[in-house]
Amino acid sequence: MRHDTSATRRKGNKPQRRPPLEPPGASGATPQPPRPSGVSGPPPVSPRRRRFRPGTRALMEIRKYQKTTDLLLRKRPFARLAAEAFLVMILADANLCAIHAKRVTVYPRDIQLARRIRGVEDL
Repeated sequence: MRHDTSATRRKGNKPQRRPPLEPPGASGATPQPPRPSGVSGPPPVSPRRRRFRPGTRALMEIRKYQKTTDLLLRKRPFARLAAEAFLVMILADANLCAIHAKRVTVYPRDIQLARRIRGVEDL
């Protein structure tokens, strides 16, 4: 008895058939493009990797980095560090202004006075 697949299939959908596989080398003169890097496959068979003597790779890197002008360290961490140092300095001076006024709480006017005494007006 034959199994009826019409009940399990949706209406109007026909099963897709794959084209027959061609033997290798029979595809004609058009070579296939290389696979994208995200697709995994067997690694290409290559001869042994080249081994450099100790210190040669370091000298190559030194020459490479001496030729370039781009920065090797990021700017942002240093900018954050400078901003933090500036704020700590201003708040320390504002605390001294509050203590001079015989208060414990630092008010905005203390920060303004500390900035004015220090000469920081552009910020």
